[in-house]
Amino acid sequence: MIQTYPTKLLLEDGTQYKGWSLNNSMISIGEVVFNTGMTGYQEIMTDPSYSGQIVAFTYPELGNTGINNEDSESNQVHVKGIIAKNICFSPSNWRNKLSLAEYLQQNNIIHIFGIDTRALTKHLRSSGAMNGCISSSILETRILHKRLKLSPTMVGLDLVKEVTTLSSYTWIPNKQAIYSHIRYKTNKFNKKSLTIVVVDFGVKYNILNRLYHYGCSVQVVPATSNSASILKYKPDGILLSNGPGDPSVVTYGIATVQELLKTNVPIFGICMGHQVLSLALGAKTFKLKFGHRGLNHPVGLNKRVEITSQNHGFAVKATSLSNEIVQITHLNFNDITIAGIVHKHKPIFSVQYHPESNPGPHDSDYLFNHFIKVAEMIKLAQI
Repeated sequence: MIQTYPTKLLLEDGTQYKGWSLNNSMISIGEVVFNTGMTGYQEIMTDPSYSGQIVAFTYPELGNTGINNEDSESNQVHVKGIIAKNICFSPSNWRNKLSLAEYLQQNNIIHIFGIDTRALTKHLRSSGAMNGCISSSILETRILHKRLKLSPTMVGLDLVKEVTTLSSYTWIPNKQAIYSHIRYKTNKFNKKSLTIVVVDFGVKYNILNRLYHYGCSVQVVPATSNSASILKYKPDGILLSNGPGDPSVVTYGIATVQELLKTNVPIFGICMGHQVLSLALGAKTFKLKFGHRGLNHPVGLNKRVEITSQNHGFAVKATSLSNEIVQITHLNFNDITIAGIVHKHKPIFSVQYHPESNPGPHDSDYLFNHFIKVAEMIKLAQI
């Protein structure tokens, strides 16, 4: 018989939900957000971009395919907790190594299930993402609410320093990672002909894997690196990665990118990297009401549409971009926020979504190909 424990989810506005947990005597506080994807729960739990957040899954049953050795996006769990309607205790998938229930218990991931996730999602949509608390140790509302009042909000919170690598390293995928990407076409460039430096604001393994499988030598550096320490690798391209928290307070990253903009090295920004690049170009960012988190967000311009994977709570303010320097290439068709930009005079572009997304869709994988082609063209021109 599976042992469950009474658990409470309390939001900072006083809204509460009662459910169950497989772990006893645990408590966690974070920003409560929702993700609409039908797949990808393993990737979400291990994605550094979800640091500081409690993720509610709108898909009603979680864990049907279990946990495998290939799909984690980092070497640890980053979410503050997860919320589910139902948890599957008998997964069925040829790659399954562990059930979600076992994974939650072995990794001490705070969670709650058995609640009305539809009601919770509707509440977050109308009231906005907010701090919340999952507790299986303290169930008294008054005590939990006091703790919530002391917790910081996401605005003004620098979480990049908590997830970035402490030292530089060369990326070499393990066998599982290589196997998980054989579905992609092999690159047509010379193996390891290009050196790409990835500034790690909270990078996902799959971004590094995509660059590696396009034939690049991938060097990962801390987010706190200055321009000189990046340029010493003589990069053919620089990728600014995804990451958590408020981009406007990542001042060290913004300053570094401003220095890199003085060079002619191609730069590709993804998610947090897109925001940091935009801030370095003089733009402003703002917090979205409930963010974009899911696998089916339509982006594009005019008649071209891509279905994309997204995970962010901040966006770039359109009116703050300089039309003389930047051109908008993509809009999010759900709310017409900026989803992509390109520099008009330099080989620099960025997107507010994940072209490397492992669960899919793969509409935007061409962006890696474009980045590599630009880097190769500039390198050949310098010979």
